[in-house]
Amino acid sequence: MMYSRYSRLVNLQRKEDSRGSVIENCVSENTDTRGENLTRVDTGHLVGAVKVEDKADQAIRGQEEDSISLPGSGLQPDEICRDASLDQLWDRLCNPPTKCCSLLKRHLTPELLVLLRDRITEFGGRLEDCIRSGCENTDSGVGVYASDPDAYTVFAPLLDAVIKDYHKVSELNHPNPDLGDIAKLDFGDLDPSGNLIVSTRVRVGRSHDSYGFPPVLTKEDRVEMEKKSQEALNKLDGELKGSYYPLSGMSKETQKQLTEDHFLFNDSDRFLRAAGGYRDWPTGRGIYFNDNKTFLVWVNEEDHLRFISMQKGGNLKEVYARLVKAIRALESSGLSFAKREGLGYLTFCPSNLGTTLRASVHIKIPKLAATPDFKAFCDKYNIQARGIHGEHTESVGGVYDISNKRRLGLTEISAIQEMRRGVEAVIAEEKRLGGGN
Repeated sequence: MMYSRYSRLVNLQRKEDSRGSVIENCVSENTDTRGENLTRVDTGHLVGAVKVEDKADQAIRGQEEDSISLPGSGLQPDEICRDASLDQLWDRLCNPPTKCCSLLKRHLTPELLVLLRDRITEFGGRLEDCIRSGCENTDSGVGVYASDPDAYTVFAPLLDAVIKDYHKVSELNHPNPDLGDIAKLDFGDLDPSGNLIVSTRVRVGRSHDSYGFPPVLTKEDRVEMEKKSQEALNKLDGELKGSYYPLSGMSKETQKQLTEDHFLFNDSDRFLRAAGGYRDWPTGRGIYFNDNKTFLVWVNEEDHLRFISMQKGGNLKEVYARLVKAIRALESSGLSFAKREGLGYLTFCPSNLGTTLRASVHIKIPKLAATPDFKAFCDKYNIQARGIHGEHTESVGGVYDISNKRRLGLTEISAIQEMRRGVEAVIAEEKRLGGGN
């Protein structure tokens, strides 16, 4: 693979910046990504997925939860910093128009700027490609995107520091992938009564290992990736069998149906736009879902691929097993995904890498949520509670989104088990307090 070189240079670079730090108070404690949240929306017998605002970057994006940008709407990237030089970006970061306490601001020192400014990745990525969004949007929480998989090697002195800070780890020693044996899972339906859990979802992100990320992609790259992805998706069978819907040339009837199902992703995130995420919109983008609408794939949204398994109720075993089957089937179909020793699977935003896995339930817990120690209770189990419309939103009808906190430093099956134990503890405590009826 083009980027797969684990040279002595990286080890030296990492030793150069071994500083451990804690994110400042103005940066969210959330360990989830700034925009990957999918909120399940009950639509009759369906469970839809819709992109919502995760305010982990402490930002107001001005996007409605149900806003949909249909193919052809084509919001163009902001021009504030798109053509700015590295020195101009640095000047804006040093003299921000808004309060700036991003991880980029914290870790990009003058010394690192000198060290990294002339480096170029195997995909043609430069430092300015990684920091452009954070310099344009100085109210970012993270402020850094990787220009491509090789950026995690070439710009390791900066990205390693950001990753450690965001994920709250002192070392980057992520284990090898382990999805577990789905035939021997020791859990099933976490809420057999159906009184508490409304729906369950597990998702992961994946990147093709032979392509860069949005800042360095061409229109031709996106079209090639879409073609390869579609060819692999078309090979899925059984319960994973479905249809692919490219955003380019999508009919009004299909647009209407996918809008009603809350399946269409949009092009309205200013952070992603500044990073080049919407260039050539909507070319090369599309959505795949199975016939039962319990397995969904986003192609070239933020990451190259986003796999989502979901359904009503609390059967985590079924949801996770479906996702694992899909991952293994797509890997065996010829797709090869970018990963790096010590970092796991690589994604556009460093907040997502590692397992890239987020497992969550929407659950009715009004009694527990009303207690003053609710957050501390969740922290004890390494889970996170939020409103169903994303980070820092309010609960609706006592329903909360409960998910695993940790993505980096543990295996996929460990992350699922951690989430499972946390949800079981939440259910037990809610019942102890008189809820769950």
